[in-house]
Amino acid sequence: MCRLIAITSLEPISPMVAIRALNVMKEGHDGSGMGLYLTDLGGLFESYKGLPILSGIFSFEGLEELDRYMSSQGFSVRYKLSFSPVGDPPKGTPKRDNYSIIVYDYPPSWVSLSQEERENRLMMEQLFLRKKGEQDDSMHIFSFWPDCVMIKEVGDPMELADYLGLEGREELKARVIMAQGRQNTNYAINIYACHPFFIQGYATMTNGENTAFVPIREFLTSRNFPGYIGYQSDSEVFTHILHFTHKFLKKGLATYKHIITPLSDEEIERHPNRDELRMLKHVCRPLIIDGPNCVIGCLPDKTMFMVQDSKKLRPGVVGGMPGMFAFSSEMCGLDAAIPERDKSKDFQPMKYDTVAVSAKRDEVMVWSQWEK
Repeated sequence: MCRLIAITSLEPISPMVAIRALNVMKEGHDGSGMGLYLTDLGGLFESYKGLPILSGIFSFEGLEELDRYMSSQGFSVRYKLSFSPVGDPPKGTPKRDNYSIIVYDYPPSWVSLSQEERENRLMMEQLFLRKKGEQDDSMHIFSFWPDCVMIKEVGDPMELADYLGLEGREELKARVIMAQGRQNTNYAINIYACHPFFIQGYATMTNGENTAFVPIREFLTSRNFPGYIGYQSDSEVFTHILHFTHKFLKKGLATYKHIITPLSDEEIERHPNRDELRMLKHVCRPLIIDGPNCVIGCLPDKTMFMVQDSKKLRPGVVGGMPGMFAFSSEMCGLDAAIPERDKSKDFQPMKYDTVAVSAKRDEVMVWSQWEK
């Protein structure tokens, strides 16, 4: 099992809050990866909120190639934050030349584009650079999106945080932080298999095993949407199903839950929306998951959520107080992130539940599949 912690806060906080919470759950991750997703950014990045930010790992040659390519496409650098660690990396962590987070001005030719076209072009640029980097391992591209920073690496989270010098980095403060300490369940360790996963403003991470991975992947790739690729982890499909639900079906979190964990046929017949749910289950049957899985995610509007599959064999708990809430795969992680909360108000979602906290960060919202 992996370990997960996600925090949503009215005030920007350091990613170290999440990394320390991962550390108390250390028995559940094996050092095969750490992933950080930061959005609703504070610090220096907050002033660039509408501009795209590229996050990745580069060789020196890869960084030079990136600069040449981006310049040729009309992008100009507005701000760059780079980590070039000195000394030996932690055990199991590859030696890298440069970790970079780069803010760009849009090309002049993009000014007249619609929001949808701009979003699609950003995704295509990210996919192009990722593919280009995979040819010679010169680039690992994790995101290219406004108000979004991603850091991923192989290794123990606390050791990596020390190696990268994340402590005290005011630039990396954010109001939404998702962090994963990974336990490898693949045959080989691959940095792209590290959660959280991201596509066009949607992010998820999962603790569990998605045994229905193959039919889900086949359904998604058959949509012919360029972003539905990768799948070095069986959990990446959860992000893409969320994207598909919102962008293609034009539905919300309630529908997402009904798609991945539909009610039984008998239960649907007793549901007030049975006609819609019956059709949804029929059309989206290939997207039904077969866990156990606990999924934590974040929407473009900064709503954070947690859902469980019907087996409910993976723990998950939500708690906090107005202004700051956390979603954790273990109670001790929640205790580390927000120790001063009223613990009597903690909530552990079961198989029918969806738990969410909006960008207002004022309350935990809970609803059942029987209600929506």
